[in-house]
Order: sequence, then structure tokens, then C-alpha cells
Amino acid sequence: MLRLWCLAIVVFALSTISLGHIIEVQASQKECFFEDLHINDKMTVTYQVGGGGNLDIDFWLADPQGLAIGKHLKQSTGSTSFTAEQDGRYEYCFSNEMSTVADKIVSFNVHGVVYIGEDEAIAPIEREIRNLANGLQAVKDEQEYIVIRERVHRNTAESTNDRVKWWSIIQAIVLFAVVGWQVYYLKSFFEVKRAF
Repeated sequence: MLRLWCLAIVVFALSTISLGHIIEVQASQKECFFEDLHINDKMTVTYQVGGGGNLDIDFWLADPQGLAIGKHLKQSTGSTSFTAEQDGRYEYCFSNEMSTVADKIVSFNVHGVVYIGEDEAIAPIEREIRNLANGLQAVKDEQEYIVIRERVHRNTAESTNDRVKWWSIIQAIVLFAVVGWQVYYLKSFFEVKRAF
């Protein structure tokens, strides 16, 4: 029984680790996040808008002094990478202030590499492991992007299917109404009027 509970906890922990961040940015609002970095630390932020409005959002990344490092306006997907040139708190924000009606659903990932020292001090196997880890992270990001795009396309296809279904039902109702009216009209046209 104890093993079953431990297995359940491990599966739950792994499933939460493997998920990216998904947020809902309300209309006319922005959501900001912070990362504390040291000199030569590397950070990458990738994002994808998965729902709402025109599937676009404003994104910017600022250094500790508030100077913009990266800025994307009205983009549905994007990626920004940089190397920290100073210690401090770096801020990145997703802004939906351009929209007054539609909320946006944004999926994003933050990747960081902590600077250890000169590349010569790193063993060749460790360098290869880091390169492999970066490649695996890129594959994971691409898979998450594909999942979000598939969800958007599936929602569009289901919406179109619903519209076609209701349009077909309305056409059938109108057709039966017109046929009924024509039968009634022709029947009354050929009836003989009798006067007593």
C-alpha cells in the first residue's frame, strides 16, 4: 500500500513538472513575472497564444533598470533569449491591454542556464550533456507549440462543423415550410368555389 502511494505521488510530481505555464490574461490587463539572474546567466522565454481574440499578445522583457531587452507587439508566438549583463531581477510581461473584450490564454516556458565558469573548465561529456539537454528542451517546446496549434485548429473545425450543422437544419426547415406553403397554395388554387 505504501508503494502504491509513493508511486502515485511520483506520477503526480512528474506530471506537474512536465507541464508548461498556462495563464489567462484578462482583457485590458497584463501579467508580469520576475527572474533573479546573475551576470552571464542565460535565459530564454518562449510563448504561444492558445485562445482568445485574434490570438495575439504584447510581450516584453526588461533588465533590472527597466530597459527593454526584447519586445514583441501583437504576436501569436515568440521567443526571446539573452545573457544577463548584470545581477538583478529581470521582468517579463504579457500584456492584453490592447483588447477591451477578449481574454487571452497564453502558454509559456522559461529556460535558464546558470553560468558556471569558462567553457574550458567543463568536461567534454558535460558539455555534450548540456547540448543534449538544450536540444531536448527545444523539442519539448516545439511539441507544446504543436499541441496548442492543434487545439486552436480543432476548436475552429468544431465551430465550423456546428455552424454547418445548424445551417443545414435551418435550410431543411425553410425547405419544408416552402413545400408546405406551395402545396397549400396550389390546392386552394384548384379548388372549385361553389355558390349555394
